[in-house]
Amino acid sequence: MSGNPNSAAIAKAPPTGLFRLTTDQWTKPFWDAAREHRLVGAACADCGRFRMPPTPFCPHCRSQRIDWRELSGRGILYSYTIVARAIMPEMVDSIPYVPALVNLPDAPGTRLITNVVGSPLGRLRIGAPLRVTWLDTDDGVTIPMFTLEDNE
Repeated sequence: MSGNPNSAAIAKAPPTGLFRLTTDQWTKPFWDAAREHRLVGAACADCGRFRMPPTPFCPHCRSQRIDWRELSGRGILYSYTIVARAIMPEMVDSIPYVPALVNLPDAPGTRLITNVVGSPLGRLRIGAPLRVTWLDTDDGVTIPMFTLEDNE
């Protein structure tokens, strides 16, 4: 990507005006922790396996009990794409943005759908170490996103 003139471009956050949060009893603890800038994962209180997104039943033992465990905020870039064209006028100021799938090493077997922000596009690669960063929106919702761990 070094020959690409966009490789120095910095990944931006998608427009928050298009984001509407709806929670339920299974997801509310995740978003409550995010508001406090804490990344948590849902682990089965019986077998200990993580599940993301949190679901009513553990897919391994069928338990409904969940322990919300605080995570370190580290991640590994599993997959991503670079959105370079605005498909709606509200998106123009957010280009380029990077939707991503991030492995959470502290919660084995889980991935979080999120965005990579504040990172040069030319430095993104599968397997890159990431750390969580927080986007506090005007409507009181806090969204966990990730940036390259060695982003300087």
